[in-house]
Amino acid sequence: MEHLRNQKVTKICCIGAGYVGGPTCAVIARMCPQIRVCVVDSNPKRIELWNSDQLPIYEPQLDEIVKECRNRNLFFSVQVEKEISQAELIFISVNTPTKNFGFGKGKAADLKNLEHVSRLIARSADDSKIVVEKSTVPVRAAESINRILGANKKSGVHFEVLSNPEFLAEGTAINDLINPDRILIGGNETMDAQIAVEKLCEIYQNWIPNEKIIRTNTWSSELSKLAANAFLAQRISSINAISSLCEATGADVNEVANAIGSDSRIGPKYLQASIGFGGSCFQKDVLNLVYLCEYLKLPEVADYWHQIIAMNDYQKRRFALRITECMFNTITGKRIAILGFAFKANTGDTRESPAKLVCKHLLEEGAQLAIYDPKVLKEQIYADLNISDLNIPDGNKCLEDYVEVVESPYIASTDAHAIVICTEWNEFKELNYEKMYSLMMKPAFIFDGRNLINVRQLEMIGFHVEKIGRQSNHKKIGSMEPNYNR
Repeated sequence: MEHLRNQKVTKICCIGAGYVGGPTCAVIARMCPQIRVCVVDSNPKRIELWNSDQLPIYEPQLDEIVKECRNRNLFFSVQVEKEISQAELIFISVNTPTKNFGFGKGKAADLKNLEHVSRLIARSADDSKIVVEKSTVPVRAAESINRILGANKKSGVHFEVLSNPEFLAEGTAINDLINPDRILIGGNETMDAQIAVEKLCEIYQNWIPNEKIIRTNTWSSELSKLAANAFLAQRISSINAISSLCEATGADVNEVANAIGSDSRIGPKYLQASIGFGGSCFQKDVLNLVYLCEYLKLPEVADYWHQIIAMNDYQKRRFALRITECMFNTITGKRIAILGFAFKANTGDTRESPAKLVCKHLLEEGAQLAIYDPKVLKEQIYADLNISDLNIPDGNKCLEDYVEVVESPYIASTDAHAIVICTEWNEFKELNYEKMYSLMMKPAFIFDGRNLINVRQLEMIGFHVEKIGRQSNHKKIGSMEPNYNR
């Protein structure tokens, strides 16, 4: 790395044009106009979309930044080996999904993409490179990358592998990149590694104060990413556990969350009770942490973290069952409007979306669904609700016989027996619910899985309202006194 000590990085290659690589490199290109940034991917269709007016992912502000920088100093290409060869610094931003087979199935990360890219870098690089893992990876993954690169590199080529995990929340990714809480960079203690760390720091220092850049060893950096997501998921599962207790006792989870969040030691963030968390990170990273603890023979620690996932699954299941129970224990043949299919607002991502489990439950109970989401494509919804994965009473029909993807909430609610809010899109707060009520079958139900609506206002319209963390109107709270005759 000595050749980089007195020169700046001017060419960056990012392998992986997904939710991490695309936005990250778009912001770097905007903030560092002196650096050529190229995002590469082996999927021609994905690269074609990045070079079009219809980007493959939706993220607020992303379109504007890409259009500003594209073909100036931001490029998208399928020429992976060429761009690796020309770059001085390479980000690895490939998918590392949870394994669905073999040893570690359901918990461990599948690192085949990471290994493939590492071999590709070694084969394509003719001179020394800084290699930066941005994918969420198990602890000591950088060591594996190093071993692969070292065993396959060309003569005279040297690699320094750094850990630089992303802390992006979908829906706010651009702001998270421009105004991050911190930038975390991990490297070993050799002189070459420290030179590489400072070269990466210099890129971020174009817009981020140095005091926000945290330098650690590689293993601390990798573990910090998993731990951060586990802590956030823990808060969500904790408030969702309290929401269940609220529904049983008559307490209001919003009031409880406000009281808890006013404590400066706790704070208000991630205390919004809901149908449960989804997305590509939380469940995968917590399960990865569970697997790591099991592998290191720490069963009590593994059980502790696994309970976060168990509670999240329980919350989704509980909400889905509540819909059927409230609608007289039968929804066969009833039209139900599903508002929101993405796992959260301001994204079109449906990975681990709670809406999928709710829809699956309703379909298997014989319901007819009308689904509206402002950003999720119709094809994606039908792909996620694969009829072969469903136990539908009349399984001889195709999915389109049970599911209609519509263009507005009002079409969805026409002749519907119930509305189910699964995603917290802001537009759902502003809907004309009086109009929707007039279009629906009576009694008209609304199930709020995101604590989004004003219960009193909707009850005045005539809706029967069911909301997370609020006791059902049709239930009476039982005695809290212990029954010693049981």
